[in-house]
Amino acid sequence: MERLLDRIAEHRGLARDEVRRRNLISPDQMPFAIPVKQRDGSTMEYDSGDYPECQKRVLEIAGWSAFPARQREASQAGRYIGMGLCNYVEATGRGPFESVSIRIGPSGKIIVGTGATAQGQGVATMIAQVVAEVLTVAPETIEVTCGDTLATPAGLGAYASRQAVTAGNAAHAAALLVAEKARAATAAMLEASVADLELRDGSVQVRGVPGHARTLTEIARALAGAPGFALPGNLPPGLAAASDFMTSGLTYTNGAHVAEVEVDARTGEVKIARYVVVHDCGRMINPMMVEGQIHGAIAHGIGMTLHEWMRYDSNGAPLCGNYADYLLPTADVLPRIEIHHMETPTPLNPLGVKGAAESGTIGAPAAIVSAIEDALRPFGVRISELPVTPERLRALIAARQNKAEAAA
Repeated sequence: MERLLDRIAEHRGLARDEVRRRNLISPDQMPFAIPVKQRDGSTMEYDSGDYPECQKRVLEIAGWSAFPARQREASQAGRYIGMGLCNYVEATGRGPFESVSIRIGPSGKIIVGTGATAQGQGVATMIAQVVAEVLTVAPETIEVTCGDTLATPAGLGAYASRQAVTAGNAAHAAALLVAEKARAATAAMLEASVADLELRDGSVQVRGVPGHARTLTEIARALAGAPGFALPGNLPPGLAAASDFMTSGLTYTNGAHVAEVEVDARTGEVKIARYVVVHDCGRMINPMMVEGQIHGAIAHGIGMTLHEWMRYDSNGAPLCGNYADYLLPTADVLPRIEIHHMETPTPLNPLGVKGAAESGTIGAPAAIVSAIEDALRPFGVRISELPVTPERLRALIAARQNKAEAAA
């Protein structure tokens, strides 16, 4: 679709950013339903976001308006540079549910179990942070077990950028239940009103009276019971809770990418000179992890666009049996990726979070290919397949040169 927008811009004599701007959904149109059905038959509906502002920011940061002058100067020096733009929206947080349980034993150790599983995106860290925020403890004191049916029998695992939305909100809800029970138990232990109690630094205290408090460890020990003694407030035993968060709809993360490239027309080599991203995944629980996920995803996108090619011989046997033949992007070809964040919370879950992990891959191919075509505009090159290897690109340039010579 992004490549088609470039063609429309060219055909209508519009700037590539302008044709996109005219077609972006505005914030006051959110939520915005489109005539596409989900797999369960429900209508696809974008929940929140400021797509025009996202594009505006990435263009300003990348220096889009000043680029044509730089491009002309480079052309006079025999260099071919180009800039490409891409907007994307990604459905995240697919349900139907995810489960989290929290238990604080008499030792005070906080144990969290979840059906969500990790693929390297830091699920345990994210869940620990969510629980820690509610219980007012340090995240590193929380032990999280992911994807173990002994800890959490129900769960659906990892797919569709869903962990923060589903497991994160389940953890948030379970932690609130634990906090509520801790306040109820402390009210009985201190002969205080629940309304006067607050959680602070891992303790439940009378608001404004720090010394009048019980730690979560003391509360858990009291709720573990002792022979012949009633539990505080006649509450059920144990300081524990479990929650299943069921999604009411997909959350849609969005972003805009700008890639700047330089192409060697003699060899077909493409160098990415700069890569800028403005990304909006709602509220960020851990910005550093979000950036790591975006970095990794864009690296995948760059690999798909310029390097990775699964080739076969005439008998169907793979010709890429190792990483010497199947090229992955390495540090010497990856640019410094500049990431800038917007946070538009979704109304569809209490945390206001959206997924992030896959979204970086979406923008890279379209932005890079657009930049390559922009750089090679004097040749009229049209790219229709990936990866854009030097051999393929050199063949496209040669074909256009031959066509121009024949016409002359």
